[in-house]
Amino acid sequence: MIPLVNFSHLNHLTERISLDGETVSIVHAHANHPKYEWSDTGDTGSEGIASVDDAARAAVVYLRHFELTRNESSRKHARSLCAFVMKMQADDGRFYNFILPDHTINRTGRMSYKSFGWWAARAVWCLSSAYRILKEKDHAFAERCRKSVAAALPHVDAILEPYNRTIFRSGCWMPQWLLFTTGADATSELMLGLIEYVRASGDVRVKKQIEQIAEGLAMMQDGDWRRYPFGLHRSAETHWHARGNGQTEALATVACHLNMPSLLRTPMLEAGSFFSRLIIHGMMKETDAAKPSAKKTFEQIAYDIRPAAVGLVRLYEAKNDTMYLKMAALMASWFFGNNSAGEPMYDQTTGRCFDGILSQHKINRNSGAESTIEALAVMVELSHYPAFRKMLQYKRVDSYTIGQEEIGVFSHPGGTSGVFLLHPEGRNVRFIEGSEADRFLRKHPKPPVVS
Repeated sequence: MIPLVNFSHLNHLTERISLDGETVSIVHAHANHPKYEWSDTGDTGSEGIASVDDAARAAVVYLRHFELTRNESSRKHARSLCAFVMKMQADDGRFYNFILPDHTINRTGRMSYKSFGWWAARAVWCLSSAYRILKEKDHAFAERCRKSVAAALPHVDAILEPYNRTIFRSGCWMPQWLLFTTGADATSELMLGLIEYVRASGDVRVKKQIEQIAEGLAMMQDGDWRRYPFGLHRSAETHWHARGNGQTEALATVACHLNMPSLLRTPMLEAGSFFSRLIIHGMMKETDAAKPSAKKTFEQIAYDIRPAAVGLVRLYEAKNDTMYLKMAALMASWFFGNNSAGEPMYDQTTGRCFDGILSQHKINRNSGAESTIEALAVMVELSHYPAFRKMLQYKRVDSYTIGQEEIGVFSHPGGTSGVFLLHPEGRNVRFIEGSEADRFLRKHPKPPVVS
């Protein structure tokens, strides 16, 4: 059986360079079909050739792989990527994002200027992860990572200054103490870093920061099991988009590792009510809590899938309920052809992940850093649970509603049927397979369409 995790393409995108007197690793942002050589063209081409955004996320994936497998190659890759991230930190604790083709820092670009936003959140995530995971194996380097994160923590305090300040707009409560004021998506990635820092250090000040951020993230949830928008966590303002919307992953991780089970309420609602509907009816790009008609299906990218799939794994780890692993695998089946285009997006034999589904009939077959890294993040997690690998091959073939029960029908290449059931009134979901699924479908066929 071909392993799920294949770092070949990510390693191909990686280059060792000298930056400010130290040898570090960067990840080239773009690699275009059909040859997949490094390319300086793309939506970030004018900003530079490689970024903290991608290096930090790649480091997190390698670190997690090392933690689960003790693979020394992954540790070395992670270390070199973290070294690059630290080189991109300014004296005031904030971060630049891109380096230019001549390996100088882009200090003025629209997606690269010194700030404490998306790329800083990812920097904190990767360096905190390195601090925790490497501190026994490589104490001096881990301590260097710790100091880098510590230099950034005053900016977290600045974000939290408006703590307890809220506004009510378009029917939604909005906390004012998140990144970009209401940026719950970016803040969820920051919190994934802060929890790593607390796990390693026990820092009570940062634990308090996490508690306040968690309160804000939970406030960005709307709807319930029966009422739109069905328990999703808004990304910012009233909007929800799939990309990077990692609140369930962040809150479930905090609940598990800081022994705060009360934080599981909102991720369990999002998983049971909203993620289950995505599984039954198919993935989408975005919607609006204040405007249901604003739903868009395309484009879809790997970064849409990772937060939900890994978030479901984290809920399993918090609750020890295998239903969450089944849901994680069904969500991740998007990579293997259970998607709007009906084609695999991730190739286990090369480690490439295509850059997106543009429409029902069109795939962007480039394979850049972000898509590759986000796919591998999912594969690393699911490879740890091989008993659920079969579920990655299910494809949705139909969906319908009988009474209050929403039903997704799936088929497997091996001939097995699967049925995913959501019962909003009972607040539960389940997945049945094989003869049980066949009996259910005979007893509950799809109602005829009334013209």
